[in-house]
Amino acid sequence: MPTAANDKKVTLLALLDLSAAFDCVDHDIILSTLQSRFGLDGIVLAWIRSFLSGRVQRVCFGDCLSAVLLLIYGVPQGSVLGQLLFLLYTAEVFAIIEALQLTGYSYADDTQVYISVPAGETQHASARLAECVQRLDRWMAHNRLKLNADKAQLLWLGTRHQLSKFATSRLLLQTAASTSMVDIVPTAANLGVVFDDQLTMADHISLVCRSGYFQLRQLRTIRRLLTTDATRALVQAFVSCRLDYCNSLLAGVADDHICRLQLLQNAAARLVAGARRCDHISPVLTELH
Repeated sequence: MPTAANDKKVTLLALLDLSAAFDCVDHDIILSTLQSRFGLDGIVLAWIRSFLSGRVQRVCFGDCLSAVLLLIYGVPQGSVLGQLLFLLYTAEVFAIIEALQLTGYSYADDTQVYISVPAGETQHASARLAECVQRLDRWMAHNRLKLNADKAQLLWLGTRHQLSKFATSRLLLQTAASTSMVDIVPTAANLGVVFDDQLTMADHISLVCRSGYFQLRQLRTIRRLLTTDATRALVQAFVSCRLDYCNSLLAGVADDHICRLQLLQNAAARLVAGARRCDHISPVLTELH
């Protein structure tokens, strides 16, 4: 997407929403897909069948337990194999996306589709994306999944000059269940990262700083009760991990935004080391690596 902006193009990004995706995987369909599409057979297929079959669930309400129900749908979301099976189950989605000359990415059930075009071809790009959503909806309905078009997040990405050449505030998305006018938003959350329409990452950095300083204020109230090692562990768990998460996306971001993250890191280091605000931070950072 940044490359498209360098080529004087704008990008229409759609973040798709599925209802209870992992719970809707049909065991018969996925076993058939693994055999016909991916060539799995024999012991391997039998092992996967045993992994999926025989699972039951029941509901507890107060002192009452429901009857035991055999599960014929769904893969365990908390397992590594569950996510892999879901991606194999939906592999045909990417063939549909590529057939319309769009690009798609998935992380488990989080799917995003985008198309990059010159600013003068935005209407054509919108029509192709809407057609892609319609085809994906048909495929998912046939495979017992539900695409919520009205909950999709749509975002135009590009430079300020490129985005000023057109005005699109909504996009019509049609599915078998509904017809929705979906708003084009200036920012959208994607796997815990906030994208803005110019990819400045300013909104994401603001979120990280706001959350980080909140955690530091909470830890500061109990700092005198903690050892240095305990404080270091808590700061790593509640602050440093937020600074590290997807930090490769911050390459090339404006220095003033990076400075805000540096100030947050300095504040975290001072809390761990017990340094005062007026103390020079470089020796503290060196000591804490």
